[in-house]
Amino acid sequence: MPSDHMTTRKLRSLQTREKLLAAGRDIFIEYGFQKTTISQIIKKANTGYGTAYVHFKGKDEILVQLMEEVMGRFYEIAELPFRPESKQEAYQMIEQQAGLFLEMANEERPMMQVIEEAIRLSEDVNRKWKEIRERFIKQIAQDIAYSQKNGLARTDVDNYLVARGWFFANEMYLWEIVKNEFGFTVHQIAHNLTAIYTGGLYQ
Repeated sequence: MPSDHMTTRKLRSLQTREKLLAAGRDIFIEYGFQKTTISQIIKKANTGYGTAYVHFKGKDEILVQLMEEVMGRFYEIAELPFRPESKQEAYQMIEQQAGLFLEMANEERPMMQVIEEAIRLSEDVNRKWKEIRERFIKQIAQDIAYSQKNGLARTDVDNYLVARGWFFANEMYLWEIVKNEFGFTVHQIAHNLTAIYTGGLYQ
C-alpha cells in the first residue's frame, strides 16, 4: 500500500498537471498557438519551470493533451451504437450523428481554432490529428461493414475507402464551421451531406 506521503505527492502532481492544462487552454485561446509560449502557460499556472517540465516538454505536448480531452467528446458521438434494422433507420442515425459531430465543432470553436492553426505549424500536433482521424475512420468503416453484412448497404464498395471519403467530407465542413466561413446552418450541412452519402451507399 502506498504511504500517505506518496499519495499526497501524487495528488499534488495531478493538481499541477491539471493547472498547466487549464492555463494552457486559456493562453492558447487568447493568443493562438504560434504566439503562445510555454513561459506564459507556466506563469498563469503559477508553478515553477522545473515542475512544469516534469509534466510537459513544451507547448506542443500540452496542446496534444488538450486535443485528447476535446476529441473525447467527438469520440463519444462517433462511437454511438450503430445497429440499424432498415435503410431509413440508417439514414436517420447517420444524419443525427453528422449533426452532433458538426455541432460539437461549433461548441468547441475557440479550441478547435487553435488546433487548426497548430496542425499546420507543429509536427507533433499534425501527427496527433492523423491518429485522431484514423480512429474516426476505423469506427465509420465498422459501421459500414455492419450495414453491408446485414443487407442494408451495397457490397461492391470497400468499407474503409468509403469511410475515408465520408470522414474527409465531414472534416472539410468541420473546419469551415470552426473558421466561421460558412453561411449555412449545421442542420443544413448535415442533411445535405448525409443525403448524398447515404444515397450512394444505401441504394
